[in-house]
Amino acid sequence: QLQASGGGLVQAGDSLRLSCAVSGRTYSSSAMAWFRQAPEKEREFVAAIRWSGGSTYYADSAKGRFTISRDNAKNTVFLQMNNLTPEDTAVYYCAADNAVGLATIRFRAAYKYWGQGTQVTVSS
Repeated sequence: QLQASGGGLVQAGDSLRLSCAVSGRTYSSSAMAWFRQAPEKEREFVAAIRWSGGSTYYADSAKGRFTISRDNAKNTVFLQMNNLTPEDTAVYYCAADNAVGLATIRFRAAYKYWGQGTQVTVSS
C-alpha cells in the first residue's frame, strides 16, 4: 500500500512537502514516483527516485523547484515543493513498481501500485 499525505492550500511562492509511506508488497519496489493530475488534464510525471542508489529524475516543470527523496528506514518517499505556482495545483499521486527501467521511469503505465492522491491547491 501507498499512503500519500501532505497536500493542502497554499499561496503562490509557498512550499509544501508531500510524503508517501510504503508498506506491504510495494516494499520491494525498485522505484517510486510522484505524478499529478490537474482538472481535465492527463496525469503527468513529476519526479521519481530509485530505492537503490537514489538516482532521481524530474519533469522539466519540477526541476529546480521540487526535490524527491527517500527515507529507507521509514519506507517513505518525500516530495519537497518550493516556489509553488497556481499551475502546480493538482492531485498528487505516489506510485511504485518493482520493475521500472530507466526508459520507462517517467511513464504512468510503468507503475503497478498507486496511492490515493493528495490535493495541492496553490492560490495566486
